[in-house]
Amino acid sequence: MPASPVVYLAAIPLLAATIGFARADGWHANPEVVGRTTHDHPGFNFDEAAVPPYTLPAVLPPGANIRTPDAWRARRADLLDLFRDDVYGWSPGRPERLEFERTEVDPLAMNGAATLERVVIISHQEGRTHRFGLTLFLPNSRQPAPVFLLINNRAASNTDPTRAQKSGFWPAEDLIARGYGVAALQNGELAPDDKSHFTEGVIHLFEGDRTERSPHTWGALGAWAWGASRVMDYLETDPGVDASRVAVLGHSRGGKAALWAGAQDERFALVISNESGEGGAALNRRTFGETVKAINDVFPHWFDATYKTYNDRVKDLPVDQHMLLSLIAPRALYVASADEDLWSDPRGEFESLAASSPVFELYGDPAIAADAMPPLETPLVVGRRGYHIRRGVHNLTPYDWARFADFADHLGWKQ
Repeated sequence: MPASPVVYLAAIPLLAATIGFARADGWHANPEVVGRTTHDHPGFNFDEAAVPPYTLPAVLPPGANIRTPDAWRARRADLLDLFRDDVYGWSPGRPERLEFERTEVDPLAMNGAATLERVVIISHQEGRTHRFGLTLFLPNSRQPAPVFLLINNRAASNTDPTRAQKSGFWPAEDLIARGYGVAALQNGELAPDDKSHFTEGVIHLFEGDRTERSPHTWGALGAWAWGASRVMDYLETDPGVDASRVAVLGHSRGGKAALWAGAQDERFALVISNESGEGGAALNRRTFGETVKAINDVFPHWFDATYKTYNDRVKDLPVDQHMLLSLIAPRALYVASADEDLWSDPRGEFESLAASSPVFELYGDPAIAADAMPPLETPLVVGRRGYHIRRGVHNLTPYDWARFADFADHLGWKQ
């Protein structure tokens, strides 16, 4: 994994000195990419000069007197409920009974560098049963090990446990070499990514054959996030895992699910969004790239029904995505974008991270300025938060994984 220059604006209190670099002018979209994307997505805005003015709802309302972490807890609970009501829907907790079945343990995986565990996570609810799989590699050089859990929204071949097929989308060997465990679940095993069949997975476990659904009921994103929490239930039982240092991450729709999982489940010590865009890290109110209406029209099964009522009145939403990112505090958060992925609105992802600052400041972290977006491939690390934008298109790459591991090193996970 190649090194990359890093801009450190502040260090986490327990870390030693960090290195500072002079920062050049921040990222700006390539005009050729703007033109090409505008041609490919007619009717959508990719011109910064054409973004209308907007006002974000305050994550800490004026007059609420939220000046301490303890005071934030009540506001946090209220925001979480607003996201449940208006965006992602209400998800159930653990099922009535949960089982873990290890179907394979190979202590000589990756030519002896890792131990492979394949686990089936079995949920029982009201006489119904649901199963989904977990693939986990742990470094033989270090146990218990911190673990990166990927919510995989692409073909299962990307996370091949046999390693006959290897993909930059999940460079497991690279993470093992750095002393980190790496795990993956398959999102479709929890909820098929299909508007006609998404309730046939874990949603059916809880709802059975019920056809009437509340407008605040979970959709596919909620189901995928629920699965990540059930994996966390397993990881807490595995002696080879440092369960206090588990990162949940995803790309695109998987990144949306990872953010929602991390917002709800505070056991995840690090939450990583890779090009999650609309409904993920990007601001809803910033009219750039994909919109709330566009995502709901194409993927009506991802969110709850209430979210669709805001298609043409986004300014009336009581929340925006900077509030979702705020729910991660005081745990660590990393947001990543790509230079040619204007549909996901890289600047909107960064500005959302910056707008989460008031909550992170309650825990002693400095603010990130909205105009401090770093240049290409110059990661920005500010206390418990990190960001980078890399060259290339919408994808999860070894470069991204290397920066996530660098950030975990920065957090002290390497020791």
